[in-house]
Amino acid sequence: MIYINQVLQSVKDSKRIRIVEIKESYVYIVNVDAITSMPKKELFTSFLTDVEQREWIIITDPFARVIEDEDLTDIQIQKRDLDWDIVQKYCLKHMNDLLQKNGREIKIKDIAQELDVTPTKVKKLLSRYWQRGMNKNAMLPDYAKSGGRGKTKKLSNDKVGRPRRVTINGEYRSGINITDEIKIQFEHAINKYYRKANNYSLKDVYHFILRDFYSNRYKENGEIQYRIWETNQIPSYHQFYYWFKKLEDPKKDITFRKSAKEYELKHRPILSNSKVETNGPGTRFQVDATIADIYLVSSFDANRIIGRPVVYAIIDVYSRMITGLYVGLEGPSWLGAMMALDNMVANKADFCKQYGVEITEEQWPTHHLPEVIIADRGEFEGYSVAGLINNLNIKIENTTAYRGDLKGIVERKFRTINGKVKQKAPGAIQKEYRERGDRDYRLDATLNLKEFTALVITMILHHNHKIIDKYPMEKEMITDEIVPTPINLWNWGVQNRKGRLRTIDRAILRLNVLPRGKATISRAGIKFKNLLYGSKQAIEEQWYAKLKNKSIDIVYDPRHLDKIYIPNDDGMGFETCILLEPSQQYQEDFLEEVIFHQQLRNELEEENRSKQVQLTINADTMMDQIIKSAVKRKKQVTHQPTSKKEKLEAIRDNKKIEKEANRNTEKFDLTPTVAEHSPEIIDFESGTKLEEPPPQKSSTRLMEKLKKKRDEQLGKDD
Repeated sequence: MIYINQVLQSVKDSKRIRIVEIKESYVYIVNVDAITSMPKKELFTSFLTDVEQREWIIITDPFARVIEDEDLTDIQIQKRDLDWDIVQKYCLKHMNDLLQKNGREIKIKDIAQELDVTPTKVKKLLSRYWQRGMNKNAMLPDYAKSGGRGKTKKLSNDKVGRPRRVTINGEYRSGINITDEIKIQFEHAINKYYRKANNYSLKDVYHFILRDFYSNRYKENGEIQYRIWETNQIPSYHQFYYWFKKLEDPKKDITFRKSAKEYELKHRPILSNSKVETNGPGTRFQVDATIADIYLVSSFDANRIIGRPVVYAIIDVYSRMITGLYVGLEGPSWLGAMMALDNMVANKADFCKQYGVEITEEQWPTHHLPEVIIADRGEFEGYSVAGLINNLNIKIENTTAYRGDLKGIVERKFRTINGKVKQKAPGAIQKEYRERGDRDYRLDATLNLKEFTALVITMILHHNHKIIDKYPMEKEMITDEIVPTPINLWNWGVQNRKGRLRTIDRAILRLNVLPRGKATISRAGIKFKNLLYGSKQAIEEQWYAKLKNKSIDIVYDPRHLDKIYIPNDDGMGFETCILLEPSQQYQEDFLEEVIFHQQLRNELEEENRSKQVQLTINADTMMDQIIKSAVKRKKQVTHQPTSKKEKLEAIRDNKKIEKEANRNTEKFDLTPTVAEHSPEIIDFESGTKLEEPPPQKSSTRLMEKLKKKRDEQLGKDD
């Protein structure tokens, strides 16, 4: 099967192409290596045959990159966003005409005329969009800096912008430039007068601006009066309206002028109404999380209740097929959503096998990326989804608060799952409030997390093959005798509507959804969260010596800190770093546990810091006493050498004497000593007991005899 945005290479001449659209019976392709390339139409069945016969092979997207905005210059971001807006606003709405060879040149000229640019400029933008992945980062320029386009203009005494028309008495007046100071005045007036319950019009607000900032004040009959300045000294209403539209915040305006309830009831955006905005599988996925209405037990001890699990589900709006699932204890949070996204592109047969459910790939054939993900505010807002938007070109549509109807399909599926759980499983929540005397259903908890996951998988497999009531069937579906089950709708949509399905390597997806952080290279290793890591590349390239104290970007899993990953510059791979020996004690810990231990250590050290100071002072005092006693003892010695030479020459002999004395005191005697009874000494010749022990030989004399005997053997004189 082939999908939109896939890159293929010709076996014959190594030509690389990208599929930019699949529509009806045709597939549209562009050459990714040409300077400019317009789409070429091929018959879908013929092209698919060539792919199946291996004349074209699917390759890794050469432009798939993990690019962070902080790694880009302001110029790159500005040019990217400008070109992206041009494609979005002026080109995409004419995409049907631009895909066709006939009439394409005319349409490009019309767009160029509308933008006031050359047709060549439009062609280059379109080529870059199609060739490089049809996402926002595809519009990045190939250079870091370019001219001064887009820079804020330096204001002089001459007014910028369109000249004013003829004013009073037929005089031409230039007006004034809108500086940052005037913009602040506009914003102040909008907050003070427009965003109030008085419901002042914009004209009224403009008049208040002139009264407050552009008038002379004087008193007349005791009342303050205002005289507005000349026309060439004040901003015009058109200038104020222009900046009002730039500063406009519809939600804030309506909330302050009316009420929050008014905005929620009448003005909140409606981003989707189920199948109406879909044209096939993969156009829109809905994602949501719920806390299941059941209590589970520990997998280690069935008597330990661990609480309620979180269930994340991703569902295809067109076919109602469940495309991603996560059942666990993470969330609702980005970690839980991340796990569901990872499962979305996983092989479902392998996934089910982990939980003892055997299926074929045809029973659950989903492993694709969608065009749009509809989600709640929270997990899918902020930095975490930047990789999905910029690198994978997945649009995120966040619903407003309390708008479950915008993703009603997945919400309805959760109600079905919880209903089945309450009917079947022990430990399920039967009542929202228990009455006095009712049994606590938590005590009935029986299933562990793995068993409950298998239960949910079974219900999802049943859902995927169950007839959908009141599904809006298309005429072609009825003609083809399609029974409206999710699996039938999915397969039929893939064959007949093509949809917006795309595939991706699972590691690349994980690289885009995992949290990011900063690590520091030091002589001890790569340091992250006070843990030390090492890698093969770091050793081979001598990072620890050359790049010490340098900060680098890393990707990590907070549940699994025994490894971190350094993304490659091309965004297509990564370098794995593993914990070094000093930090391996934390290899099984979560990030929260590591941070807790580090904080606990800092607190303990801080509590004992005063004791450490006292210990240092006591040690210094004791050392001073020992040294003072030694100095005093030396001064009390009566015998002094006659000269310095004599004192220095005696060092060797002195050391030998001291050494013999130390040996006598340091020697080991393994014979146990008995303190109560003195040993009896018998004279062997007479057999009588001696009252006094015989005199022992001096060790010094023994040493002298041994030395003398050695000298005689060596032929030395005494």
